[in-house]
Amino acid sequence: MPTFDEVLKEAGEFGRFQKRVFFLLCQTGITFSFLFASVVFLGQAPDNYWCRIPGAAELSERCGWSLEEERNFTVWPLVLGNRSSSSKCERLDVAWDASVSCASPLARSGNHSAGNLPLVPCHNNWVYKQPHSSIVSEYNLVCGSAWMLDLSQAILNLGFLAGAFTLGYAADRYGRILIYLLSCLGVGICGVIVAFAPNFTVFLVFRFLQGVFGKGTWMTCYVIVTEIVGSDQRIVGIVIQIFFTLGIMILPGIAYLVPTWQGIQLAISLPNFLFLLYYWVVPESPRWLLTRKKGEKALKIMHSIAKHNGKYLSPHYTEITISNEEVSNPSFLDLVRTPQMRRNTLILMYAWFTSALIYQGLVMRLGITGGNLYLDFLISGAVELPAALLILVTIDRIGRRLPFAISNIVAGVACLITAFLPEDIPWLKMTVATLGRLAITMAFEIVYLVNTELYPTTLRNFGVSLCSSLCDLGGIIAPFLLFRLAAIWLELPLIIFSILAVVCGLLVLLLPESKGISLPETVEDVEQLS
Repeated sequence: MPTFDEVLKEAGEFGRFQKRVFFLLCQTGITFSFLFASVVFLGQAPDNYWCRIPGAAELSERCGWSLEEERNFTVWPLVLGNRSSSSKCERLDVAWDASVSCASPLARSGNHSAGNLPLVPCHNNWVYKQPHSSIVSEYNLVCGSAWMLDLSQAILNLGFLAGAFTLGYAADRYGRILIYLLSCLGVGICGVIVAFAPNFTVFLVFRFLQGVFGKGTWMTCYVIVTEIVGSDQRIVGIVIQIFFTLGIMILPGIAYLVPTWQGIQLAISLPNFLFLLYYWVVPESPRWLLTRKKGEKALKIMHSIAKHNGKYLSPHYTEITISNEEVSNPSFLDLVRTPQMRRNTLILMYAWFTSALIYQGLVMRLGITGGNLYLDFLISGAVELPAALLILVTIDRIGRRLPFAISNIVAGVACLITAFLPEDIPWLKMTVATLGRLAITMAFEIVYLVNTELYPTTLRNFGVSLCSSLCDLGGIIAPFLLFRLAAIWLELPLIIFSILAVVCGLLVLLLPESKGISLPETVEDVEQLS
């Protein structure tokens, strides 16, 4: 009986069929990047808002004031009192009623002058010039509630974390394409509910669920693509990362054209429903079918692949060699039970955590440089394109392990140099920091590929999902680590980043080289990797 890789080579390792499936599934990278980075535009801080004095709405209607006139009466006394820095979070301690004069509403303020009126904190009484421009103005996430915007992104990352465990396990047990399609449906439905959430609690609940299903679409499509191509074409997993970057670059265009956060949310969520059409064009992974003792279905799919690729499978192929390994419900113990699996798992978990922590930390540190938010975000995404191109140039010539290690070490050294460069040469400091981001982006993209190649088919989706869950943990920790340490010394986070990255670069040298090898089918195959 032929092995799966022998049959795949005869059917075509990257023919017309695989190219079509690959292109279709790559679109998932675009929509996932929308979800990943959308908070930047959904949560834009409103430029012009203030706290409304009790009775001001009624008085404004009676007097025929415009919003600008009401704002002048409300905010101007705070400016006179030289207390404008906190004027958006405080209001004058007065209340306007029917006896207040339209011409001089503050005339009845007792013995206090206009610039010396007492103040009280504002509570859910803000006025926004554009009330539906972002979730900040929609749910009053300002002043004392500003931290709730960060909470919304943390909740999304928690959803990614939950999705990595639950849907990663489900894809190994029930099939790749089934979980992919259910996840696409879930992302679309939850995204629509988020857009029309009546309150912030409902918004958080369904943003969490959108994170769960979003992670399911991203991880499962990646595994499907990797499992239907030959060993020499598995760098297609890197190209999927390019589509993620393209999504990052497209997102500011969507946000620029759509004026409200609900419109942006719908624009980035509805495309997921189109992926349900893949039911008719993307088959189940034949590798997975073999591990579930469904050789006949796998062979049928291989004949279909060969036909689309203009190839012809030998008629004596009536069965494909399947794994002798008994398939049970995967668990973490399966990933650490044997020496090589244990080493791979622990190093990859650390690599995922480090890559996410440093990547998000550097993005937040560089931040939006000021000026045009949309243009700056577009440029920040374009910085990531050379990373994928460098990987494509080097990974088949040099291998996986060396570029993986070098990119981490370069990122660490760049962070260390940036920390000690003087502030009076900002262009050099920015250039070296950008080099660090380019290097950690390379490391981030390589870990996807290496993680997929170092696990057997029976545990691949679960292993990738579990290890990548450390990415979500790093994303949750990154803002707290960055801002808390920066409060002590601005460059201290860079020192921590540099240590983490260099250690990661050294550890990945202990991983086996996976360039040009067949995907391992069993744990025994992984143990034989050197």
